[in-house]
Amino acid sequence: MTDQKNSEKTKIIIKKTSDSGKKPDGGIVSYIISVLIIFIVLSSIYSYFSNNSKEADNVPISQLATDIKSGIVTSIVVRGDTLDLVYKDGVKKTSKKETNEALLQTLVNYSVTKEQVGAIKVDIKNESGLSYWFFNLSPIIFPILFILIFIWFLTRQVRGAGMQALTFGQSKARMIDPNDKSQKVTFKDVAGCKEAKEELGEIVDFLKNPRKFLDIGARIPKGILLMGPAGTGKTLLARAVAGESNVTFFSVSGSEFVEMFVGVGAARVRDMFAMAKKNSPAIIFVDEIDAVGRVRGVGAGGGNDEREQTLNQILVEMDGFEPNEKVIVMSATNRPDVLDPALLRPGRFDRRVTLDLPDRRDREEILQVHSKEKPFAEDVNLQVIAERTPGFSGADLYSLMNEGAILAARENRTTVAQYDLIRSIEKVMLGPERKSHILSKKEKEIAAYHEAGHAVLASLLPYADPVHKISIIARGHAAGYVLKLPLEDTKMQSKKEFLDDIAVSLGGYVTEKMLFDDLTTGPSSDLQVSTALARDMVTKYGMSDMLGPVALESQTGKIIFGRGVEEKEFSEKVAADIDAEVSRIMREAHDKAHKVITENRLLLDAVAKRLIEKEAIERAEFETILVAHGITPKQKLDIEHQV
Repeated sequence: MTDQKNSEKTKIIIKKTSDSGKKPDGGIVSYIISVLIIFIVLSSIYSYFSNNSKEADNVPISQLATDIKSGIVTSIVVRGDTLDLVYKDGVKKTSKKETNEALLQTLVNYSVTKEQVGAIKVDIKNESGLSYWFFNLSPIIFPILFILIFIWFLTRQVRGAGMQALTFGQSKARMIDPNDKSQKVTFKDVAGCKEAKEELGEIVDFLKNPRKFLDIGARIPKGILLMGPAGTGKTLLARAVAGESNVTFFSVSGSEFVEMFVGVGAARVRDMFAMAKKNSPAIIFVDEIDAVGRVRGVGAGGGNDEREQTLNQILVEMDGFEPNEKVIVMSATNRPDVLDPALLRPGRFDRRVTLDLPDRRDREEILQVHSKEKPFAEDVNLQVIAERTPGFSGADLYSLMNEGAILAARENRTTVAQYDLIRSIEKVMLGPERKSHILSKKEKEIAAYHEAGHAVLASLLPYADPVHKISIIARGHAAGYVLKLPLEDTKMQSKKEFLDDIAVSLGGYVTEKMLFDDLTTGPSSDLQVSTALARDMVTKYGMSDMLGPVALESQTGKIIFGRGVEEKEFSEKVAADIDAEVSRIMREAHDKAHKVITENRLLLDAVAKRLIEKEAIERAEFETILVAHGITPKQKLDIEHQV
């Protein structure tokens, strides 16, 4: 059971568990063995039939002469040196005559008269042409063909494993033709992002009518950097710019430039820009540009020289553009702080567009876009869904709508109901329900009081967000949670809100210790979240009265062995003061939580007992319990009248 945030204003209290697994991969060795087995089987089959075809009833020429004298041979077909014999009883046999000597002369040498030969039908067929050479060369041709096919399969497999030596320098950019209606995206398909679309509108105008800008001496930015959290629609917006401009769109990931061989990344950059210039006007979109655009010459263990050479080539290509080439580079990243300054200087990525998480109105528009092809029941209200999803990105909202449709289809219904969308919110946040995860009676009581402690504090502390749902039903990695949503979307949080959030996070810890005189592993994640928030208050936000308005820790640090390592730019004494301040904040929050829970013990018992009975309490039922104990619930503002 923990208290975690989906965003700055969405908090969910859960208990985490962990599991892991591995999926074995097959190797190229098994493929080679399979090809060898097939080759051996085919060779054996060919040898079998070849040997069988050679097995025939062959008679010597002397026996043939005797049979002719006896009058039992009816016809002879001469095929070069081979004689095909047919006897009176229908038996077919073969024989061989001497090379370069006529059949009649050979038989005369064996005392066969011309009259005896004349009584036999003799047909001479000269073997020549393709069939003659094919049958004679087949013992050589077929083994060679088998070997060539084997080599072709082997090289194809090796090529698929990344050993394409002859195509390393070719760009892997994917091109979308402007006339391809199935892949075309416009601004109408991108909900929200109003400011970003306005900013990019002049790029569209330039690509449609560049003369208007060039005649007045203006130069459109060569590079546009889209910045924002994951899932906010950076890639979709870049495609929309190309769709609105009706120009060719080249899409590539930053990681596709870097290979194990030196110079491959730079060669791919050159090839990609050459392709774009041939198809100009065009847009080049580099997703996750921080994969190659990180600051050069720094980093633990030394820099990646191949990555730096790729970055250098990108910088050179962007400087080499002429004003009339009409090739614009767009890129996306959620880590703009790690980019090399040379990328961000004027003349390269000098236009930076920030995409934030959508607000309530934007979320409703995004939900409407993703609901175009979904049949809804009459009770569906997307405004309510938008209100209950603060902090959701565009990708989260797409997943929410998709999960709602899946839930309806799983229950064999033809329409998506509001209940499906409400359930999908929790599924996207926490994962699916784990109905097989059954708590014992004692564990259920502890979990109920733990979540009740969070809920009571969230309802009574003035700067905490109101409770929308309490549950002790296992979902995903959560054994229980409290869903808290803000009364309105905000971009900033105050010190008082942080302090109340920390106190709410400690509600489960305080309740377990006070009621059961013991502690479980449940509050472990609560402590991690609240301690990290207290440390950020001291070191990043300047909210410590003792240390004052000083930022003591940077937003980013180095990465060593997959773990973040912060560069401390302060003394050991200051570090001790930070630890003391964090401890003070945590102690004061603990005392506040203990006091509130002690004074409202009856409310705590009522909520916990209802949880034990029903395992989940929705907002309306929870507010009824609050009113019954003389507490006024926090009122929701009228969003329609907000400006």
